[in-house]
Amino acid sequence: MNWEQIRTILWLRWRLTKNQWARSGPFNMILMMIVIFICIFAGLSGSFIGLLIGAFGMTKVSAGTLMLIWDVITGMFFFFWIAGLIGEIQRSETIDIGRIMYLPVSLKEIFLLNYFASYLTISIMLFLPAMLGLSLGLALSRGFSMLLMVPLVLGFVFMITSWTYCLRGWLVRLMINKRRRRAIIAAVTVAFILLSQLPNLLTSVLPRNYANRHRSVQQAPPEQQPDVDGIQKTSEKSEVLLMVHKVVPLLWVSYGAMSLASGSVLPAFFATAGLVLIGGFGLRRAYRGTIRFYQGQTEGKKIKRAPKKEKAATVKDSLLERPLTGPLQEALVLAIVFFRSLKRAPEVKMLFVTNTIMLAVFGGAFFFRRSFAVSDVFKPFVISGVAAFTFFGMLQLFFNQFGFDRNGFRALVLLPVERKYILLGKNLALIPIVLVIGLVFLTIITVLMNVPLIVVLAAVVQLAAAFLLLSMAGNLISVLVPYRVAPGSLKPTKLTPMMTFKVILTNLAFPMLMFPLFIPPALGLLFASLSSVPAILLNLLISVILLAAAAFLYKLSLKGFGNLLQQQEKTILQLVTQEVE
Repeated sequence: MNWEQIRTILWLRWRLTKNQWARSGPFNMILMMIVIFICIFAGLSGSFIGLLIGAFGMTKVSAGTLMLIWDVITGMFFFFWIAGLIGEIQRSETIDIGRIMYLPVSLKEIFLLNYFASYLTISIMLFLPAMLGLSLGLALSRGFSMLLMVPLVLGFVFMITSWTYCLRGWLVRLMINKRRRRAIIAAVTVAFILLSQLPNLLTSVLPRNYANRHRSVQQAPPEQQPDVDGIQKTSEKSEVLLMVHKVVPLLWVSYGAMSLASGSVLPAFFATAGLVLIGGFGLRRAYRGTIRFYQGQTEGKKIKRAPKKEKAATVKDSLLERPLTGPLQEALVLAIVFFRSLKRAPEVKMLFVTNTIMLAVFGGAFFFRRSFAVSDVFKPFVISGVAAFTFFGMLQLFFNQFGFDRNGFRALVLLPVERKYILLGKNLALIPIVLVIGLVFLTIITVLMNVPLIVVLAAVVQLAAAFLLLSMAGNLISVLVPYRVAPGSLKPTKLTPMMTFKVILTNLAFPMLMFPLFIPPALGLLFASLSSVPAILLNLLISVILLAAAAFLYKLSLKGFGNLLQQQEKTILQLVTQEVE
């Protein structure tokens, strides 16, 4: 492929991008240009700041400290690069290979163009100029041998980008199936959240005495300082750390910087060669996988035989086919359908795992890193807060009940049932999720804090009352402020500035809806001080009254909100079925 063909393809890609920006509106186009300008300015500023720091700020830094500094820099770059990989999975190639396969051009050059286009990311723009500037600054302050840091940094970026490009292509080939695509995107997002919170999880569960012992050793008088055995153990740990830096390719940049600062050039040279070889192997593998995919090959896998047809499920095996009686028959059937839809949706699994991670991080930080000797007076308040926290990660499920239906909302419009039963079915479908999360949270807190059984029973009643309050508010908000959620993610689509403001405003209603949960323990504590009745017993009694009031209000609101849903069906249908272009 000659230069004229490359220039024509790049010009066509630029025209398509420009048209996409123009169709998105002048506001989005101006915002995109501002973001690009900020990234370019940040990259140039980072290179200049890195040059100054390397030239004047690291003249007397030891080789070991320099290694740790580069560990931090490369670790931050790798973290932000992996974070951007989640968005890269959902983005198409810059130049679609499938559309030009029959043109007289070389696919290898198109593949390389797509690979180099993957460098246009925020993490590359921010970190690569800063790392190169720091390398040049170190060369000015510590000798020209530090110039080997430039190819070492470039080799590190080449290795990371080539293998992530290979991983991205492999995931894209797996996501041809739309259901599998959503599951993979959700799994990658959850894995990234868990990876980012892993340090907090580890520090949360570490015994508190460990930090105290470490602090006491540092503050001890000289006669109580560690002896020769302690120094020997420290040197052994340093040797293990150096060995890890020699073996793990992600740490070769920092190890090369330490060796260059110590006057040894060969380790940095071999590290650069190793990074280039590993990156070249990853890029070659990505190219072969891409070509096999577009040529229709199955990557050497044997074609599996079609499984034998299973016998049709009997009436007893299918819950949907069981005869239901009573005035709530339509609502129960819809609840079963909605629950199966939620069970299959990867977005709901993402919400479930995210909620669990949040409890582990914040709860672990509170219970493991601090002394939480809570008195019996305040235990009802704590467990009421846990009951309220159960719903924190499920606001989208309550406040945007039709946004996850997308095109399936057409079937709800055509259903010949009263609209209040649709809302009731939506609410009933969330009961298993709320029960699982809420009861697990309450059980953990009960064991850790040794909460009395009557207080736990009051918290379960409050959990039911909070569910009714959120369901009542969610029915209204879902009808008035509906928006489409992108498949496989929790990202809203096609939101106008006014709609964004409404969504933020509705989320702020969550604390007000959870405030009644703290009324029973507060009134119980107040009345117990004025009488001889135990506060925990009053807490349970007032919680039951709160549940009865919430159930009464929910029953009254159901018919009115159902009529409002019938009036707003066309608007909701237009918003939740409109796909992103």
